[in-house]
Amino acid sequence: MLLSFMLIYRCFVTCKVIAERAKLPVIPPYLHPRKRNYQNIYHGVNFASAGAGVLSDTFQGLVIDLRTQLKYYKREVAQLKSQKGHSNSSTILSSAVYLFSIGTNDYISPFLLNSSLLASYSHSKYVKMVIGNLTIVVKEIYKNGGRKFRFLNLGELGCLPGLRILRPETKGGCLEEASDLAKLHNKALHKLLSKMKQQLHGFKYFIYDFNTNLNQKITQPLQYGLKEGKKACCGTGLFNGIFSCGGKRLIKEFKVCENPGEFVFWDSYHLTERVYKQMADQMWSIGIKKLFQCF
Repeated sequence: MLLSFMLIYRCFVTCKVIAERAKLPVIPPYLHPRKRNYQNIYHGVNFASAGAGVLSDTFQGLVIDLRTQLKYYKREVAQLKSQKGHSNSSTILSSAVYLFSIGTNDYISPFLLNSSLLASYSHSKYVKMVIGNLTIVVKEIYKNGGRKFRFLNLGELGCLPGLRILRPETKGGCLEEASDLAKLHNKALHKLLSKMKQQLHGFKYFIYDFNTNLNQKITQPLQYGLKEGKKACCGTGLFNGIFSCGGKRLIKEFKVCENPGEFVFWDSYHLTERVYKQMADQMWSIGIKKLFQCF
């Protein structure tokens, strides 16, 4: 029996594709209001929270931060052990695949909220805080039996439509400060996981290069069957970068393109379903499949 704990921010399309490839049912959100069926946890648990960050201060009060997701994870581990016993639960937990896609919001939120946070820390120190908190969570999962992990690195955050429009002086170019933070994060993440593999017995990981793959689609969309790599399908303003899609925010006006499948970005910060599916298929074929098969 395979268990897949998922601690993921933007999960649905990606997780759906991966679940299909792994012959698992689509995993509902952990706090879904329907009555929980503990038989389902052997297929996986999805702790994802839209807008969540590694740091507890990121969009605090609006999301379930990673530390709280870890608390929910430990609750499920305790339930699993009470149901299956120590030996069986250890086998399940060690064969599980733990999927992480988190960090983006920690770096873009200071820009979106016009926060002075980044003025209080050097870029390297701020990245160290994010990676340090992520390290604690990964080591706790390892301590509880986790051995197989998949991570996404971060894309060039400054090239998101919602960040391109923040500095008029860039004339629609990428916001380099945000992209530089993502680059520092990606280097630190690679270093962290390499070190963990050396220090933690049985620790296996795969990093999907989200950065390179997204950058290729932004700069060369035609090669991926797309037509527009910079402008969002839904929103308003330059590049449709104002986060108004759906009309439920401060700015109600928004436009929607006729064919979202031709765009890289759905709205100011999220990719289209087509692009998420392309990436999920690639994740599966070049790395995640091996983790599911490796015991």
